[in-house]
Amino acid sequence: MEEKEEYAVILDYLPYGYPFSSGGRMIPVAQAIGVKTFVLLELVPRRGVSLNIKEKVYIGPDKRDKIYYIGGRLPREQVTEAAKNQLQDFIKKYIKENEKRFVEFFNKSEAINKRLHQIELLPGFGKKHMQEILKQREEKPFESFEDLKKRIPNLPDPEKAVEKRILNELTTDERYHLFIN
Repeated sequence: MEEKEEYAVILDYLPYGYPFSSGGRMIPVAQAIGVKTFVLLELVPRRGVSLNIKEKVYIGPDKRDKIYYIGGRLPREQVTEAAKNQLQDFIKKYIKENEKRFVEFFNKSEAINKRLHQIELLPGFGKKHMQEILKQREEKPFESFEDLKKRIPNLPDPEKAVEKRILNELTTDERYHLFIN
């Protein structure tokens, strides 16, 4: 069963709806990201409610004070430039606050097939880095991004690599997903 979002963070708020949308009626719309599953959503606020960028809003099953309804998933081609910038900030902050979760990825990631390992899907990480990470984690699991950088020479910044990967999974058509459902 798919995990349901209870909260979303506003990435962009369009009080007059999308420019160039057909249909004449301008419905205010917000582009948001689900806090738990990183699902991109289109939200329609209640009448008279104004939303702020970076604001966390309740979208769960109970009475919502600010959101009238969830318009559905936000197609990646419709993500506004402003929303993309906010998305980057949101992801950066989320990774910092949940470092353990992402360090665990380095401790538990596995091969996708005979020729490709999950670690190699991170921007800047090749076979050599992957093999060194696997060797090092055998000896002792990594405890932090710092620990990773200390134990593996010439490693690209793991935090930045995870951030780029999540952004790519959200905004481009990736074949494999490491962090996004």
